[in-house]
Amino acid sequence: MTPDLDSLATALYVKTDDLLKESPHLAPWRPEIGIAPRLSDAELVTLAVMQALLGFTSERRWLRHADAHLRHLFPYLPGQSGYNRRLRKAADLIAQVNRLLATDTSLWSDTVWVVDSTPVECGRSRETAKRSDLAGWAEYGYCASHSRYFWGLRLHLVCTLHGLPVTFALTGAKADERQTLLGMLHAEPDLVRPGQTLIGDRHYYGRAFEHELAEWGVHLLRPARKGEPERAGARLFKPLRQIIESVNQTFKAQLDLERHQGRTPAGVMVRVLQRILALTSAIWHNDRAGQPVMRSLTAYDH
Repeated sequence: MTPDLDSLATALYVKTDDLLKESPHLAPWRPEIGIAPRLSDAELVTLAVMQALLGFTSERRWLRHADAHLRHLFPYLPGQSGYNRRLRKAADLIAQVNRLLATDTSLWSDTVWVVDSTPVECGRSRETAKRSDLAGWAEYGYCASHSRYFWGLRLHLVCTLHGLPVTFALTGAKADERQTLLGMLHAEPDLVRPGQTLIGDRHYYGRAFEHELAEWGVHLLRPARKGEPERAGARLFKPLRQIIESVNQTFKAQLDLERHQGRTPAGVMVRVLQRILALTSAIWHNDRAGQPVMRSLTAYDH
């Protein structure tokens, strides 16, 4: 455990605990009469973020590691099944904490966003696809950047130029990226700021699509498709597009997005949320501490 990670864990716990004191209804529901959990909800959220930052995809191995090295932060640790069950029930709380941290940074008011989608593979065998509880949501899709087909979902992410997640959606692999983006904006209309610029790839095209974005006050910057004249901002597109590629690489290489091990819709959702919160927490902590905001999480490794 590095001093940076220890400091992040403490700050995240305090922030989450304060949120639950101010808004106790955000805590996962539990009966009024019964034994109070020995691991608080704030500790649970912190424990989940530490798991993602330290790269443990196995919950059993993670709890053994925490038992050996993190007792100074977590005096009580649940068993693997209890941890898994409570984590699934805490999905809404994790999403609320993520938004709280994001809005508590100096980056939240950024008027330039980038948008993209990335595969979230959920299985490789035909038997898995037929028998999985994810069947019907997960489906076969194609990843152009890796020239491969996959069975699973897509994470659609809007983030700032510093990689801070703004909003996201988890859909089937074949979902239309344009309609998903519009659905995200309709779900949270207050997100869009005056003069908002959105950078996307060639998949975000179409006169009606761009017209609807313009009605939201969003200016779309994307490369020209085959047969189109060169679009405004073409010189800036490539370096700015590398930002979202860097964020996707952080999710996959450092936060093990495709090794989430979720087996049910609720399980996959909370594990994706867990990784988004881990990235947001690292950016928030650096921003509040006055340190350079890094999309790489190497400062928080073992």
